[in-house]
Formats: sequence, structure tokens, C-alpha cells
Amino acid sequence: MGIYARALKVRDFRSYEAYELALSEGVTVLAGPNAAGKTNLVEALQLLTAGQSFRRPSPADLVRTGASRAEAALLLEGDGRRLDMGLVSERGRRSFSRNGKRVTAAGVRGVLPSVLFCPDHLDMIKRSASVRRAALDDFGVQLNESYAQLVSTYERALEQRNNLLKDRFVPAELLAAWDDAIVSAGASVLVHRLALLERVRTRLVEVYGAIAPRETVDVRYRASVGDIPADESRDREAVASHLSRALAETREEERRRGLTLVGPHRDEVVFMIDGREARSFASQGQQRSLVLAWKIAEVEVTRDILGRYPILLLDDVMSELDAARRESVVRFIADEIQTVITTTNLGYFTDEVLDRAAVVRIGSDERDVR
Repeated sequence: MGIYARALKVRDFRSYEAYELALSEGVTVLAGPNAAGKTNLVEALQLLTAGQSFRRPSPADLVRTGASRAEAALLLEGDGRRLDMGLVSERGRRSFSRNGKRVTAAGVRGVLPSVLFCPDHLDMIKRSASVRRAALDDFGVQLNESYAQLVSTYERALEQRNNLLKDRFVPAELLAAWDDAIVSAGASVLVHRLALLERVRTRLVEVYGAIAPRETVDVRYRASVGDIPADESRDREAVASHLSRALAETREEERRRGLTLVGPHRDEVVFMIDGREARSFASQGQQRSLVLAWKIAEVEVTRDILGRYPILLLDDVMSELDAARRESVVRFIADEIQTVITTTNLGYFTDEVLDRAAVVRIGSDERDVR
């Protein structure tokens, strides 16, 4: 059967004083003009499934102007379970709950993972490497609780080591201790990233082939420590050896510049089309096809790993895609994939899609649920 999001309630959240949204097990279309609050509901869904938002808001950002406290709640049901996920933001702090008990963000992740596709993602290919690393890590933390812990541990070690490198007189033995911390955490992050990217790559190639059958696509991981052979990519000790050697080789340069120059935080995810780097050579249409294929691949990989589909959140992307790519999205949406779509124009959808969707009018007194 799977787990589905049944109902979302918000109070004093972003632009909403109070609102309740019933969700279809299939497709729910939120239709309304710009600035009506559609994206705010998508953000609440993402926060209560992924434990984070693509907007990276501060707690205060979530609170409606004039209010002191924002609340959001999501009812999940399926597989014989009923779960209430909650979010409260007040006094500059954000807290989550699960069935009334306070939990960290990790406590709401993984039950019903979410895959979000919004206009901000469409230029992922040409933006900085940090955007593509974040896309991979944000996906990974929903699938594996230890992934989030490893990334957090690495980031803390990196921050401390960079602080030490800014001190010209830091003792060598103290820096060496943080080298060990960077190597240990960094190797674990790399092993997880490489394994996850290979899964996504397999699906990406399949999906892109359906969108653009005359082109060949690939995605590669370019590690700052140098090439890591495929037969070593799952061997943590072997990866740690690569990272340790790279740190030793860059030690003097790091001291001069006051920052860590090698490690997962400096790596690159490289997309290729017909053997050429997409960031430099792909057309805008090709780049958008790559991002679309990446998002669909995330959905398929979630099913491969967890045995169930995530909830798919499509926030105003139909207006940014041409007719052929919109058709690719519509073909992919299936009854077993719970999907929430926001749009300003129902004309982007076929009658067949709308006939089996729940269409909710946002920003008007009329609600048309079909």
C-alpha cells in the first residue's frame, strides 16, 4: 500500500493565518495566481517530510507577519500506521514532533521522503559545484540517517581545522589531530556519496535516454583528492588513504591560504552530454533535460532503496519547461506516485491528468476539487 500524506494543516505559517489541505493519493494540483501562497504549502510539505526547506529559512521567516508562532502539521497514513508530523517555529527556534513527541529533523525524515523540483533547480548544471554537492547530499540524508550524521561531523571538523589554519603558529601536533578527524569523516562521506551517485547515475542515464534518445549522458564524481578507482570507491580505508595523502601534499599551501583545500567540500559532480561537460557546452534545453532527468532519477532511486515511492513536489516548473519536457513530466506521473503540483495555468495539463487529479484553487474563495 505505501504511506501517503493525507492532510496538511498550517497556522500563522508564512502567508497563512489558518489553512487545511486535503491531499489525494495520486495527483493534487494547487492552482492559483502568483503570490497566492502555493509555494508556502509546498515548503511546509517539504519541511515535514525532509526536515528542511529549499528556501533555507530562518525560524522567524516561517512566522506570519504579526504572529509570534507558526505551526504546521502533516498526517501520514498507510501500511497500518498513522503518523502525525509537526513543526513549530517561535522565539527564533524551530522544533519538530512525531506523534506529539519532540524529535530532531532526523525524526521526520525517511518516513515519507520527498523529492522537490522547483525553478531554482533548473540552473543547477551551470551554477557552482556546491549546488550540485548539496543536491546529492540533501537527497542522501533522506535515505540514510547515518549520511546526515557523517556530513554534519565532517562539516564540524572542517570548520575547526580551517580555524586552526588561520593561526600561523598552530602546533603541528594539534593540526595533525584534526587531519585525522577530516580523514575519518571525509572518507565516510566520500564512500556514501560515490555509492549514491552511482545509483542515481544508472537511473539518470535511463531517464535522459527517454527524454533525448539521440544524446548520451553521464555524470561523474571529480574528487579533489584525485581519481579514486572504482574498485576502491566502497573501501573506506582506501579512500581515507587518498585523502590523507592529498592533505599532506597540500599542507604548505593550506597554511599560506588558511583553509582546507582538499576533501568532500571541494569535490565536483560533473554532468556530461555526448562526452562534453554540460556546464560549458550544453544548451539551456539540454541543461533543463538533465535536471528533469535527475529529479526523476531521485524518485526511482528512492523506490529502489526504500521499496516505496517518495512524495513528488513540483513547484511551478511546468511554466518553465517547454511542451516536450512538460509531456515528459506528465508521462512520468503515475497513480502510485503521490504528487503535488503548483501552477498558475491548468492549460499545461491534459484533460486525462486533470480528470484523475484533485484540483485545489488557491488564492480565491472557490475550491474546485475534481
